[in-house]
Amino acid sequence: MKWQGLGVSLFGAVAVVSAVLAIAIIWLLLTNPATVAHAVSDGEITPLVRGLAQVLFDALRGLLKYL
Repeated sequence: MKWQGLGVSLFGAVAVVSAVLAIAIIWLLLTNPATVAHAVSDGEITPLVRGLAQVLFDALRGLLKYL
């Protein structure tokens, strides 16, 4: 029974992380499409990862502001 609870918890954590990353990528596509297009055309993902990290950091800072 312990393994079933661990599996559900692990699945929930993976689902939440995947949803957050998907939303952040969509937000980055909508707010800064030039960076995404440039990163895709050049094959470099560094600007894309930097932009994604900035979006996640801004979202986390906005959430923590309410606490």
